[in-house]
Amino acid sequence: MDYDGAVLDVDGTVVRGDDPIPGAAEGYDRIRAAGIDPLFVSNNPTKAPPAYADRLAAAGFTVDPNRIVTAGTVTVDYLRERHPDADHFVIGESGLFEQLAGADLGTTDDVETADVLVASIDREFDYGDLRDALWALERDIPFIGTDPDVVIPAAERNVPGSGAVINAIAGVAERDPDITLGKPSQPAVDLVRERLGVDPERCLVVGDRLDTDIAFGERAGMTTVLVRTGITDDARLAATSYEPDYVLDSLAEIDRVLADGAKTR
Repeated sequence: MDYDGAVLDVDGTVVRGDDPIPGAAEGYDRIRAAGIDPLFVSNNPTKAPPAYADRLAAAGFTVDPNRIVTAGTVTVDYLRERHPDADHFVIGESGLFEQLAGADLGTTDDVETADVLVASIDREFDYGDLRDALWALERDIPFIGTDPDVVIPAAERNVPGSGAVINAIAGVAERDPDITLGKPSQPAVDLVRERLGVDPERCLVVGDRLDTDIAFGERAGMTTVLVRTGITDDARLAATSYEPDYVLDSLAEIDRVLADGAKTR
């Protein structure tokens, strides 16, 4: 039998910056032709699913917002469950603030009254933000990261991501986050499994990162597919302890995986 579900990463797998990766659209079409409605799962916390759908549409991928999960989605879901009445001190961009507001989660800019610190990518992150985060954490409040991506693939070259901000705060506070969400965290696995609604053993996860996408697939019990169009090069692949089930040059080669699934399942 064929695969019933697929999880597709976004940045480095189907797009780089705002541009489609060559062959990715064809690979996406082949997955859909196999009767699979993929779930896009991104560690980008800055856009809600409808905005992410617009971004993908501009790159040539028609995707229902309900088939998109982001690190922002996972963060909102986690905070709504664990800290629904908290005042959150957020180091992040406007899109993350908007997602929290849309879920009726309170925010504050007062480090002396904040109940939770949420750290994420912020392209205007500066010394003042680092100082404020330190002062907030001196009160021993929960410290939550949206996702672990230290670098992310942009149009021209890799740039710092949420993990860079989270690690800076952790370093100065001498304290690791209580949890870092997004892939490959267990809250992300649980949410994606719920959205997919199929047996994880009959699902693929396709992405360009070993420590997030492949780690996520291993934790979720899915077949893992690494593509070489993003962060991972041969040196990283040779040095890793992760063992993807497949390594492809790009999503364009997904037929190879689908054909094996049809033969063995």
